[in-house]
Amino acid sequence: MSRTSLLVVLCLAASTAVAARPASSAEAPFEPGLMRLAEVLGSLHFLRNLCGEKGDQWRVEMEKLLDSENPDAERRARFIASFNRGYRSFGGTYTQCTASATEAISRYMKEGETLTRDIASRYGN
Repeated sequence: MSRTSLLVVLCLAASTAVAARPASSAEAPFEPGLMRLAEVLGSLHFLRNLCGEKGDQWRVEMEKLLDSENPDAERRARFIASFNRGYRSFGGTYTQCTASATEAISRYMKEGETLTRDIASRYGN
């Protein structure tokens, strides 16, 4: 399984595991991890497209995360803001794919895998 496929599967597992929890987002211990995951997905969406990947895979993964979480309007806005912050964080830095951009992709893929594994293992059923 490719690293991209693994991250996608883990994102779905994490969001499904957390969605089953009734805790409010204000007190949920997994909330910072989910918000960081949204930011990582935004960063990957920008960087992977910059470096030649065509399509909306990472935005689609964000939409799946939102669908599985089914957040209220305020929480949904926080998820979207996190995704957009991740996307914009590299827009001013990279205008073309460079060695450091591909290194950033690698780091964010690893971080995304770690976040999803941790969330699923700690808070899943």
